Amino acid sequence: MRNFLFDFDSTLADTRDVAVTATQKAYALKGLAIPSREAVVSYMGVPIEVSFAKMAQEPLDEATLADLYDVFRAQYQVAEQLGITLFDGMATILKTLKQRGENLFVVSSKHSVPLQRNLTQLGLGTTFTAISGSDMVAHYKPAPDGILNLLQRFELAANESVMIGDAKYDMQMGKNAHIATAAAMWGAADPTSVKAESPTYLLQTPAELVNLAD
Repeated sequence: MRNFLFDFDSTLADTRDVAVTATQKAYALKGLAIPSREAVVSYMGVPIEVSFAKMAQEPLDEATLADLYDVFRAQYQVAEQLGITLFDGMATILKTLKQRGENLFVVSSKHSVPLQRNLTQLGLGTTFTAISGSDMVAHYKPAPDGILNLLQRFELAANESVMIGDAKYDMQMGKNAHIATAAAMWGAADPTSVKAESPTYLLQTPAELVNLAD
């Protein structure tokens, strides 16, 4: 593998508590029934433009949803100051891969603005060749748009590319783009559903990423 495409949440960084806190706070501020932690975690990997309506116990019109997205993003920006950390060993692995000359990208369901902000916050602002956020694709995960756009833009060979993620949506996206997939089991909230997608590689620790480049 020469081209490494990473999911962000629960793959590069542990953001689960931040996402739960920000989501629950946003619903509370809007006077809506608060989703359980389990519900929020189950939808991680899916853009809020898809998950928020599904988590709501009340019917929400487009204007209400748009406002809820704005409130969530503001709450996330507050919560992220305390709760985002790289998984152990990830910074070293990324540095090693980059020094070897591998191409590193991020394909996330996050909007590109907070995604870049989070990467910068973690000291990874210039680590990746490019990022793909939810605002940069016509169709969200598990559609392959984010991957295909990068493959085309940087003229990357599909047979040298791997999608690394913690959720079934990442595995499905990789398969839909006809590239290899690597399950980041260190961050998987639902390991069974990830394994059910039969990923090309099943990784227990970030250190195993180096083996994909050998």
